[in-house]
Amino acid sequence: MGKKIDVNKIISYMETISEIIKEISGEIKEDSTKPEIGYRPITAALESEIEETSSVGSFFRKNKKYLLSQNLSEHLNTLLKQKGLKIADVVRGSLLDRVYVYQIFSGKKTPSRDKLIAIAFGLGLSADETQKMLKLSGNKELYARDERDVIILFALQRGKNIFETNDLLHSYNFKVLGVTNLDD
Repeated sequence: MGKKIDVNKIISYMETISEIIKEISGEIKEDSTKPEIGYRPITAALESEIEETSSVGSFFRKNKKYLLSQNLSEHLNTLLKQKGLKIADVVRGSLLDRVYVYQIFSGKKTPSRDKLIAIAFGLGLSADETQKMLKLSGNKELYARDERDVIILFALQRGKNIFETNDLLHSYNFKVLGVTNLDD
C-alpha cells in the first residue's frame, strides 16, 4: 500500500518555488516580501527593471544602492584600506613596477587586465573580489572555460601568492603575471 499524497502541500511548495523563480527573474517588484538586510537583486532583475521603467531618474532613485558608484582608483584605494595594506605591499605582492602601481592607485594610469590581476594578488583578493574589480574596470572577468583563467581562478580560490601562481602558469606554458613591460 502506497503513501498518501498531500496535494495541498505539493501545491503550496509549487507556489513557493514559483514565487522564488519570479523574484529571481525580476517579475516581482519592490514589495514587503524582500528581506531588507542583505538583499541584492541579480543583474538580470535590474536589466528587466530598466526595460519596464518610465524614466532613468526613477530607476536611479529606486536602485542607487545596487549600482557601482566608484571608479577603479577609488575601488582599489577602498580595498587597500579594507585589507589594511600599503601600496608598497601591493607592489611587492604584484611584481609590478612601483611607480606604475602608484599611478594606477592615483588614477593616472589605466592598467591592462593582467596588471589588474597582478594587483589582485598584491591585495590578497579572493576570486569574487577579483571578478568584481575586473568588472568595475571594464575588463573581461576570469572565465572558467579559458585555460589560463582557470589556473588564475584556481590560485585565487586557494589563496596562492603571485609567485605560486606564476609557477603554475609557467608549468602550463602560459604568460606569467606581473613582470612584463609597462606599455599596456
